[in-house]
Amino acid sequence: MWQYTYLAINFFTVIICFLFSFHPKIKFHRHFKAFMMASLLVAVFFIVWDVWFTKIGVWWFNDRYLIGSRLFGLPIEELMFFICIPFSCIFTYFCLDKFFKLDWNPDFERIFVIISITVLLCLSVYFEQRIYPFVTFFTTAISLFVLYFILKVKWIGKASLIYLILMPGFLAVNGILTGSGLDSPIVNYNPEYIIGIRIFTIPIEDTVYGYEMILWNLYFFQKFRTE
Repeated sequence: MWQYTYLAINFFTVIICFLFSFHPKIKFHRHFKAFMMASLLVAVFFIVWDVWFTKIGVWWFNDRYLIGSRLFGLPIEELMFFICIPFSCIFTYFCLDKFFKLDWNPDFERIFVIISITVLLCLSVYFEQRIYPFVTFFTTAISLFVLYFILKVKWIGKASLIYLILMPGFLAVNGILTGSGLDSPIVNYNPEYIIGIRIFTIPIEDTVYGYEMILWNLYFFQKFRTE
């Protein structure tokens, strides 16, 4: 029974959003192709990152909660994670953007982006000896710079607000993955490679990691949408 735990987390993360995708007032199912193209493209980068960090021991997986199938050294459930989590997030963004006006004042958004980049770069330098925060903070800073100043996207503020709205769900899912309510974590972290600050059982770096992943999923989803 326990070997289906991670699989069940993925399933329950996505099932409600999937079912509501067919609601006549939402019709997100018309964008399934755009989503899959975007998520698979972004997943390539994050899977390479995941394989690397697993190989050097930044994190590892508890076989007790896995069905046992692996690809590239990663549990099949971990690969599914890069589809299921973005699906729920992009679906939520799509719905909120459809029914509410959440756009930010351009000047305020620019200030937010600049401050975020500056803080993330400073943190990456400060934690340069710990690979998870260093890589996460640095690549997220670069992602924000590229998205805002080079690709000229105008939704960073809106996406950040929606990510904050999604945070309770993020904490619930990642909380279980990192051991909340379980005898032991599904995903274990080497304390030598992380800051050590946790939200409940979740390393603080995970929140930034997820933020970067969703930003790129959203960017490519918007690019591949036909309407």
